[in-house]
Amino acid sequence: MSHRPLPRPRFWGALALAIALTGCANMQSHDKLASDVQTAGQSGGIPAALARLEASATSEEQKTALLYNLERGELLRLDRRYGDSNHAFMLADNKVKEWEEAATTNPSKLMGTVGAALISERLKVYEGQDYEKVWLTTRLALNRVALGDLDNARVDIKRTHEREAIIAEFRAKEWVAAEEEAKAKGATSGNKELNGYPVETLNDPEVLALKNGYQNALSHYLAGFLYEAMNEPGMAAPGYRKAIELKPETGVLEEGLRGLDSRTSFTWKKRQRMTDVLFIVEAGDAPARKPKAFTLPIPIGSRWSTVSLSYPVIEPSNDPVLGQLSVAGYDFKLEKVVDLNVMARRALKEEMPGMVLRGFTRAVAKGVLQDQLQKNGGLIGGLIGAVASVATEQADDRMWRMLPGRVYVARGYLPPGEHRIRLNGSELEQSIKIEGQYAVVPLRFYHRSVLHGDVASIGQLAAVATAPVPAGDTPAAAGKPAAKTPLPRRAARAPQRTSNKAAAPVAAVQ
Repeated sequence: MSHRPLPRPRFWGALALAIALTGCANMQSHDKLASDVQTAGQSGGIPAALARLEASATSEEQKTALLYNLERGELLRLDRRYGDSNHAFMLADNKVKEWEEAATTNPSKLMGTVGAALISERLKVYEGQDYEKVWLTTRLALNRVALGDLDNARVDIKRTHEREAIIAEFRAKEWVAAEEEAKAKGATSGNKELNGYPVETLNDPEVLALKNGYQNALSHYLAGFLYEAMNEPGMAAPGYRKAIELKPETGVLEEGLRGLDSRTSFTWKKRQRMTDVLFIVEAGDAPARKPKAFTLPIPIGSRWSTVSLSYPVIEPSNDPVLGQLSVAGYDFKLEKVVDLNVMARRALKEEMPGMVLRGFTRAVAKGVLQDQLQKNGGLIGGLIGAVASVATEQADDRMWRMLPGRVYVARGYLPPGEHRIRLNGSELEQSIKIEGQYAVVPLRFYHRSVLHGDVASIGQLAAVATAPVPAGDTPAAAGKPAAKTPLPRRAARAPQRTSNKAAAPVAAVQ
């Protein structure tokens, strides 16, 4: 059918709308802000990165925004300001809780995509990537552990599991709603409709191997470790089991479950003389979403027209892989349990069908508006409509960019005391102090340096016997000693099994 010319009042209203849409396009790119923050951190350290980020928030609304506090909380965490980091994270968590409440009680409210559908994806309120929502409670738990607040860390762990369930249920409903809306306008789903989109970045084996785009093995392994450290093996087992499900064939994860009964036995705890240490090593930077333009055919009245739409692309990471960590003469194998580049691409893969459908709806609306402006306003009206359409068509590039790119885990027994760490052959400048029954050691590659957070110590070792024990009476879970390095003399023997593999977390060490 053909479109009748708009009456003059409606024409001027449409023209005003087009000009307003052009103004809406002046939205700051988060990719640019994140790049500026990273550049400041590279030259001036974390304080400079924080100063650049904080300068971007001038209003109270901006200072309480979800993404701002996610980025700020992570930088404060790297600066070992855990209390301030938690304050920022809790502000962010309040926003996620609002999303959870709406997703549970009124999901249709979150599915109202009028702003995104008719103007730009960037006009949507940023609700956080689903994996970011899960990382948030995991970060809070790690901060609490560093502060010795295990009770609240336990609460954060529980909320992580509940949050994952809410995400799964809501996304299923959202997809159905988006599909029904777009089909009513003649659209069909599928990334193949976008000419030139690099679908191989979303369909490579690593991305497809993930169960979904929001759960990660570290969160669940950490849950298992903390429940074990708090002497709740019945709660620890499901955490270890879920971590294995999310990252199968990973030795450190499998040994967490396999050696649980032995490690938590009364006999072993009474004789334990070395600390069960969990190393969490983070490297690289979280990926960026880069907006790129692609073409899509849309119906305008009785004809079809090809329009340009902007969609985000995430390039695969090619950062080098870490392999070994050495402490006190023991070598530990680092095993990658999370790759946020792969997670981000999986999240984008799950989001793309709905994004394409919304883009189709948006393109139809803009196409009709531009067509009417040209018919009623001639060349000038058509130009304004075209400029407004192009200017507002900006892919959403908002992501939590201060997160690491990859997370590795190693676990094993170490004698209490001050130790120096070597990562991939390079020795860290500062030593760490290991003590207690369990310990968590967070490490982060930050540009050209390695930062280590506060070492968390949980529980106490049994009193050391006065009589020496044979030199060979050492935990089977300790790392392989380097050449000519004496073993600790007072270490109790680790739990033994009939398996031909060494016990308690042997798979975590080499």
